[in-house]
Amino acid sequence: MAHKFVVLKDDVLLTFTDYDLIPAEFDHLIEFIPEIPPPPHTDQDHDEIDAWVGKFDRLMEIENARSSSER
Repeated sequence: MAHKFVVLKDDVLLTFTDYDLIPAEFDHLIEFIPEIPPPPHTDQDHDEIDAWVGKFDRLMEIENARSSSER
């Protein structure tokens, strides 16, 4: 399984498998499906999994800022 991230930008759905390629501006986050390594998890795996929470939060901040500016 590969990562899958889908955002809506200017009425177009954009799909990415690389988080770093997601544009800095978009309208809505549609899908956020990071690849999680199969168990058993190493400490490094846990660090990577934990990092996804912050990455998700960053995308939600972008969406919320965009939604707030359109009001």
